[in-house]
Amino acid sequence: MLLAGNPKRAHEFLDRLLAIHLANLEKFLDAVGPNIDIIVFGDDLGMQTGPQMSPAMYREFFKPRHARMWRRAKELADVKVMLHCCGGVRPLLPELIEAGLDAINPVQISCSGMEPRGLKVDFGTSMTFWGGGCDTHLVLSRGTPDEIRRHVKEQVSILSPGGGFVFQQGHNILADVPPENIIAMFDAVHEFALGDRGPPRWHARHARTKTWP
Repeated sequence: MLLAGNPKRAHEFLDRLLAIHLANLEKFLDAVGPNIDIIVFGDDLGMQTGPQMSPAMYREFFKPRHARMWRRAKELADVKVMLHCCGGVRPLLPELIEAGLDAINPVQISCSGMEPRGLKVDFGTSMTFWGGGCDTHLVLSRGTPDEIRRHVKEQVSILSPGGGFVFQQGHNILADVPPENIIAMFDAVHEFALGDRGPPRWHARHARTKTWP
């Protein structure tokens, strides 16, 4: 509402916020820059039904500031830029890529416009999808282990060809997800990767302690 109702004030606020972020980048990347490959920013720009703003509004308020932050991060360290950005943000992806984005997470495939096959065709050569491997909205929480395995294999088969894909589910795993569903999800990833060699079998203790790919 502030962006539409008082754009002058919004620009002033965002300029102050940008200055804080730029100063923090100097400190953070001076300390850890040589030791990291990816820096993650967070701006949730989407809803279940689409972006929270029009592409025109994104271009006015956020694109130039994103571009400045991401350019500075790459000047300070040899890093790729990932944005944690929830929701149906497909209409904003061309603008985000132009601003310097290399990867997006979590790729909420259950949101409007986030159909994975279309995303891969249109943006798969321009950015990495860090997520989208399993729908946490409906499938992971409500599906059977067999349904989850089929779903995950389909998602990976769509998003992984040619690279530009890091497996992760479509958002956080919440408390209502049965442990056997989580195990089925990761079994399916390994089954896809290993083919006929078969997956390793993850047990409940692994689900609590394993650092997953």
